[in-house]
Amino acid sequence: MNSRPTGPANGPDTHDTEDRLREAMEALAGGVHAAPDAYRTARGTWRRRERRRRLMLTLLVVTVFALAVLAGLQVLNAAPAGSGGTFHDDPPGPSAPASPGPR
Repeated sequence: MNSRPTGPANGPDTHDTEDRLREAMEALAGGVHAAPDAYRTARGTWRRRERRRRLMLTLLVVTVFALAVLAGLQVLNAAPAGSGGTFHDDPPGPSAPASPGPR
């Protein structure tokens, strides 16, 4: 049984093709130069986006909180005067006698 793979992928031209491809990629990469202030520009853009994102989130939180407070005040204001809410002036009813303690 032959353990050596066969086929066009492992033929003699494979190393030639890889070498030529590597040389072409190195030549292409060698011709690429970053702008001198590219990092500073990208960092400034990122910081502006981050500030804007935080500002928008803060405004959203404040708006939701204000709407919740207004809705709560509206509900409390809409309750009828004699509805017997949580706080009222009615005297407490008679309380049940205390249970006897252990003997």
